[in-house]
Amino acid sequence: MENYFNYFTEIEERFQQRRGSILLLSTLDWALIETWREAGIPLEAVLRGIDAAFDRYDARKARARVRRINGLAWCAQEVMTAAEEMREASVGAAKPHSDAASAGLEQERIAAHLGEAAAKLRNAQLAGLAAQTAAENAERLKALAQAAREAGTLNLEELERTLAVLEEKLLTAVIATTPEEELAALREQSAREIAPYRGRMQALQMRQVEQQFLHKRLLEKHDLPRLSIFYMRQE
Repeated sequence: MENYFNYFTEIEERFQQRRGSILLLSTLDWALIETWREAGIPLEAVLRGIDAAFDRYDARKARARVRRINGLAWCAQEVMTAAEEMREASVGAAKPHSDAASAGLEQERIAAHLGEAAAKLRNAQLAGLAAQTAAENAERLKALAQAAREAGTLNLEELERTLAVLEEKLLTAVIATTPEEELAALREQSAREIAPYRGRMQALQMRQVEQQFLHKRLLEKHDLPRLSIFYMRQE
């Protein structure tokens, strides 16, 4: 399993570097990065895509006055192109052996991450089905943390699949207990923010980004943790 602990920060830094100024990424930008990560797009492909988008922009800027790039979605097409080129180039190539310890995935740190997530879920201010699901997930995370400490070898892919299922169950419950008006407002906001980039993303990618936007906002509102080991604090 590929693990890019600096995936988000390196993408943000490259975007800011090429733009020439510090521009904090928006919720939409973070949602887009999450869709790339979940789609398994390598960090190198994203960085190449950002460079390609800005190279093209700089060439146009030298010839005529153009609007400044204000969002990561401007680079979406080039990122997908770079990912496809890397995929074609790697056909038949052997995948390097991945060592969990060298990637920083020490079992004690994983256990601590799971324990912290469990504590956050136990303290979450939720109601009804969402509160019940959070409590069940907290107990499951506690058990997974204990298992991580005791396991001789930790199956990271299996653990990550389990965490993905737990997070999906939690989000489903939170969405089910969120008022219809609030959900509609969040979807409207995501559609409004993504509108300037509709010509640069495929329909499926736009739907994925809109869904990630909704999930991120709901998690932030209720101060709920991301469960994936990708979100472990890098201390």
